[in-house]
Amino acid sequence: MNESEFPGSAPPNDLSAEDLRLRPGAAGTVAVTPQQAGWRYLSFRRHGLKADEKVRVGGEAEETAIVTLAGSLAVELDAAGNLDIPGRRSVWDGLPWTVYLPPGALGFARAVGPATIAVASAPSSGRQQVSADPVIVGPEQVRIEIRGSGNATRQVNHIISPEFPADRLELVEVYTPAGNWSSWPPHKHDTDAMPGEAVLEEIYSYAFRRPEAWGIQRLYRRDGSRDELWAVRDGELVLVTDGYHPFVATHGEDAYYLNALAGDRRTMACSFDPDLEAVRETWATTEPDPRVPLVR
Repeated sequence: MNESEFPGSAPPNDLSAEDLRLRPGAAGTVAVTPQQAGWRYLSFRRHGLKADEKVRVGGEAEETAIVTLAGSLAVELDAAGNLDIPGRRSVWDGLPWTVYLPPGALGFARAVGPATIAVASAPSSGRQQVSADPVIVGPEQVRIEIRGSGNATRQVNHIISPEFPADRLELVEVYTPAGNWSSWPPHKHDTDAMPGEAVLEEIYSYAFRRPEAWGIQRLYRRDGSRDELWAVRDGELVLVTDGYHPFVATHGEDAYYLNALAGDRRTMACSFDPDLEAVRETWATTEPDPRVPLVR
């Protein structure tokens, strides 16, 4: 697809609040497809696995990224051998291990002991710069960014960045200290208006240092045609189909979310709510929250 053929905006979407926030089943699994979300590309699954339990990963015409949220994995590929992934005890105990599978790489992700994994995928566009082989992204390849200041300080771990040799997928994880805001000031990425904004589909997959905790996620449009607010909990997903989407961690409760994104451009360009964008100018004169980074 040439740039002139890129869609100018996200597809129209009228999903209800209950369809935009997804809860895990009894086994800890939650999933969304493009058809379910009403967008073009992004599929996402979060699996809670027992020891030696397997899930199918990869596809002939799609790229896939597997992120270890908890536990270790063996990725058993049909034609490229096995990849042993040490993982981490939990998202609060270290940086992630991730496996990127280019189109044509298929196999299984097998849990080595109990594990929780996230699997994001998107159809291939035929981009020439995509890696031909599977890639392991270990903690040493994850870039930690301290973003914001004051009580909008958060930790952003860049896993699959725009520079990574992927096609449509991008991945970051965000740690928000108790009482702080993230995705702030509110931003959106539903219009192709480069260089300032691109169309990117996105999910938020949440975890909390204390599993009983919750945070607050808002999803809204400036014209008021959508304005949803959720108390999001451990293991849940929110679908960001369009609009602004700030998050706040409640008092005393450190929060985590994994963002998986997919679009036609390798960028994370976004635009900010013009009513609130000026807050960024205060960061130069405000100290960052010393609690960050929460995880190294």
